[in-house]
Amino acid sequence: MSRTFTPKVVTANALIEGDVIYLQTDGQWTRDLRHAELIEDEARANARLALGASDQSVVAGVYLMDAVMGKNGPEPTHFREAFRTRGPSNYPHGKQVELSHV
Repeated sequence: MSRTFTPKVVTANALIEGDVIYLQTDGQWTRDLRHAELIEDEARANARLALGASDQSVVAGVYLMDAVMGKNGPEPTHFREAFRTRGPSNYPHGKQVELSHV
């Protein structure tokens, strides 16, 4: 029995900074999950995953993350991914500090 496809977002870590990043519809990476492409088709998800994985000079650890559309854009469905959206937890930096330049 095949499983029903659930919506996904392509995610990875920025190779240099290590930040969590997400693939946008235009093929660019963003640190803001709200701007990520929510993919609702399995074939498109696999194609977008391949696109993201081909960007080896920029990203590491590319994979598909389960997500749902929230009121402000995609939102994670698993606690691990929700935790990743908040950035490092050992001290306030990264996404835990307001970033005006991103």
